[in-house]
This record gives sequence, structure tokens and C-alpha cells, in this order.
Amino acid sequence: MASLWDDLESLVNTPSSFSATSGERGTIKAKANFDAKADAAALRKAIKGLGTDEKVLIDILTQRSSAQRQLICKAYQEAYSKILLNDLKGDTKGNFEHVLVALITPPAAYDCHEVTRAIKGAGTTESILIEIFASRSNQQIKALSDVYLQENGKSLIQRLKTEVSGDFSKALLLLAEGKRDESTAVNTEKAKEDAKALYNAGEKRLGTDESKFIEILCQRSIPQLRQTLIEYNNISGKTLQKSIENEMSGNLEKLLVAVVKCVKSAPAYFAERLHESLKGMGTDEATLTRIMVSRSEIDLLDIRTEFKNLYKSSLLSFIKSDCHRDYGKTLQLICGGDD
Repeated sequence: MASLWDDLESLVNTPSSFSATSGERGTIKAKANFDAKADAAALRKAIKGLGTDEKVLIDILTQRSSAQRQLICKAYQEAYSKILLNDLKGDTKGNFEHVLVALITPPAAYDCHEVTRAIKGAGTTESILIEIFASRSNQQIKALSDVYLQENGKSLIQRLKTEVSGDFSKALLLLAEGKRDESTAVNTEKAKEDAKALYNAGEKRLGTDESKFIEILCQRSIPQLRQTLIEYNNISGKTLQKSIENEMSGNLEKLLVAVVKCVKSAPAYFAERLHESLKGMGTDEATLTRIMVSRSEIDLLDIRTEFKNLYKSSLLSFIKSDCHRDYGKTLQLICGGDD
């Protein structure tokens, strides 16, 4: 595992998932000859009456793009004066219900609901906040923040301020503003300056100046940070990730390591998260569902490739052995194939 994150060779020229066009490296594509009314009718028939035809639900909802699923929801409501979301919740349960609801929820709303789930009730689920805010583009963060404001009448930033504290809060709030520099140009001299500043703020001194790490990692552009990772390695003789792991602890360490991993390779980061959710005793279905659905039209093909490289078995084979019945069938179709 260490070798993946230590390898900086191809870093500068590798495409970034932050700039991936929707559908480009996803497993789910828009269906040709799509007919929202016909799909809505098939779903209604599968849901109403005694028993539910789960196969129809799975086949339609995993073989249409997110935009097409929104049109199905609209057609369903117009034809039957019913809300598909409510009917699915009434007719399915458990993880199968959760994955179907995730599929028919617009991506920004789904991200927003996951963030809300992470901060509501007793205690905050920092791992969800870390995953989402470390891996999403400015556009995605702004979109989920807009949904939060619309649904709750107050800003997400305001809410987060009441839930997190310390340096972790400073870093998370910077990311949650969705104002990372989006320039594609790389300034090598600036990368060297930043690398030196990070080295001086961590490795070179007693105690760590966390603010310098937060300022650089949460605001510089992805291409600029990739160059900075290379320059840091040249100065320090070790990766920035290793330095963060040595110098920091707790949620700040986890967040900044996640940022560095996503800068290097978001697909590899998600492959690692998926493996954690699938390995050992019990499956973390919430994380598994969130990643499979949220990356299905962005970079799930690349995530599958990284998963196979890292764990020598395909993502599909892990899903088949860990997830069963209708939930497992749904994830297998989202996954889209063996590697």
C-alpha cells in the first residue's frame, strides 16, 4: 500500500478526477432511446399490488443516467400523482432501499444528505465529512451547499462551525467554502516555495505549524499541489503524506492525508475506501453505497482499475462475496463488470 502513495513518477501528467466530465469514466451511461414515461409505467407496475418486482427496479434504475432518473421521477409523479421516492421507501427496506434512494436522488442532494447524516444527532461522523470535502470539486461543493441552504434555511458553513473545532475545523471549513484555486497552469517556483514552507513548518522544526499545511493544501489548485508533492519529496527525501502522518494526529491528520491522496489519485483513494468498507468482519454498507453511487458517472472505471492493481482481485468479486440478495445485485450492476 505504501508504494502506491510513494510513487510520484506519473503524477504531473495523470488526469485528475476533479476535472473529469460527468460520464467520461463512469460505469453508468445515458440510455439510448430513453423513454421516461415507459420507465415510469414499468416501475409503477413493479411496485403496486402484492409483492414487488425487484428485478425491474434494479434493471431500470442502474441502467439510466442520473439525469434520466430525474426525468423518470417527474414522469412518475405526473402520471400517478405519487412520488417515486416515497413509493420505493414504502416497498423496499434496508440496504436495498438505501441504494435505490441514492440512485434516484440528484448527486448534489445526495452529497448534502450524506453530510447532514454525518452531523446530525449525537456526535459527528468525521469520516464522511473528510471523504466528501477532500474529494469533491468546487462545483460539487457549491452544489451541495446550495441544496443544504434550500432544505435547511441556513448555510452549511454555519452548521459545520457548530459541529467541528480546532485545526480540523479550520481545514474543513476552508474546503467547504469551495474556493480552491482552479487554475490549470503550474508555477514550479511557487511549488518549490510551498514545499520549502511545508518542510519548515513540519519536518524542520520542533512542533508543527498546522496553519501552513492547511493554507497550502486546502487552497492551491490540484495541478499546483501535484508539483508541490514532487518538490517536497526532493527537499525532504520523504513524501508529504508521510510527513503529515508523522507530524499530526486525529481528524486533521486524516483530512490532510485524504486531501493529499485525492490530489495524487482520487480513484486510488476511493479504491482504498471501498476495500476498507468490504474487508474484515462485517461490511460498511453506508460507505460502500455512497462511493458506488456517487462515483458511478465520474470515475468508477478508474476506481475498478486501481482496486485490481492494489488488491489483486476485482471490485466486482469483492462485492459478490460480501453483498447478497437485491442489494448485492444492484451494486454488481452499478460496478458494471469484472476486471
